[in-house]
Amino acid sequence: MELAGTWRKVMPFMAMIFLQFGYAGLFLISVASLRQGMSHYVLVVYRNGVAAIVMAPFALWFERKTRPKMTVSVFFKILALGLLEPVLDQNFFYMGANNTSASFSSALTNILPAVTFVNAIILRVERINIKERRSQAKIAGTAITVAGALLMILFKGPIVHFPWTKHANHAVSDSSVHNSSHWLMGIFMILLSCFCWSAFFILQSHTLRSYPAELSLTTLICTLGSAQSAAVALVMEHDIKAWLIGFDMRLFTAVYSGIMCSGVAYYVQGIVIKERGPVFVTAFSPLCMIIVTMLGSFILSEVITLGRLIGAIIIVVGLYALIWGKNKDHVNQIDKEKNFDKQKTFELPFSSAELNKTGTLSNI
Repeated sequence: MELAGTWRKVMPFMAMIFLQFGYAGLFLISVASLRQGMSHYVLVVYRNGVAAIVMAPFALWFERKTRPKMTVSVFFKILALGLLEPVLDQNFFYMGANNTSASFSSALTNILPAVTFVNAIILRVERINIKERRSQAKIAGTAITVAGALLMILFKGPIVHFPWTKHANHAVSDSSVHNSSHWLMGIFMILLSCFCWSAFFILQSHTLRSYPAELSLTTLICTLGSAQSAAVALVMEHDIKAWLIGFDMRLFTAVYSGIMCSGVAYYVQGIVIKERGPVFVTAFSPLCMIIVTMLGSFILSEVITLGRLIGAIIIVVGLYALIWGKNKDHVNQIDKEKNFDKQKTFELPFSSAELNKTGTLSNI
């Protein structure tokens, strides 16, 4: 029993750490594929198509008896989820990453928890009490995170050299640095991506209450998202050659991102969201940033500047202030549930009417 309780506490953390390694791979291989000329519109279609095909058998088998009935409201929620994440978020992210770099995009997406927290307050999913320390920590963490993101955007500074990049040719390694218009457009696209991703997490949390079937929900999101993104791609991509991929990096990117970052990620995030909420799920992105920064400079020879590095560190500080506040919320909720259970155990098992009947029978 004690081991099971410990595993339940540790599982959300382990699951999210696992996903960050998966997302780190996505940042690197997607940027490599986009720089080789792959269309991000086509990539989104293939990515979600692969995810739907892979997840559908598991959903049909494991949730065949527990799958709730589909309603019109649930269908429209899933349709909105497919639009927010597969269509809008993924296309905006790929455009932003292609115009900046893998390391910069992974660092800037760390504002996602702050955006999610603000959106959750606006939609009354998250409640704050300015007198409580945990609420103060969440507000301060959000402000620090935004400040770090602004520093990354506004200040570049000198190039930071790692031991493995001393002899690299930085003059051509990151062409986006020398094109301010592309760089600013990339930043804007990543910010839009974070907003759509945040809205997706909140709506997913709400949808799981009325449709508590994670595998089926994942399959439906990927299916509808693939159909919607295919419609967008047909309008935006007029060259038939953009749809042709062989056994190369582009195929690997579509399969990897579909299985790992759409299918598995949606399912795992759904489970953790039910346990800890949407803000907790978004609070582990700093680990992904660290992995991508190290591997990006090593594999893709990407430039890391002092401004980006300091901004990223500030974002991490803000994020962990936010995590601390969220963890206190979770502990407080557990204490409330325990106190409620204790009160229930001390309640008498009979109502007053039943006691009157018992007394009458005993007198007879």
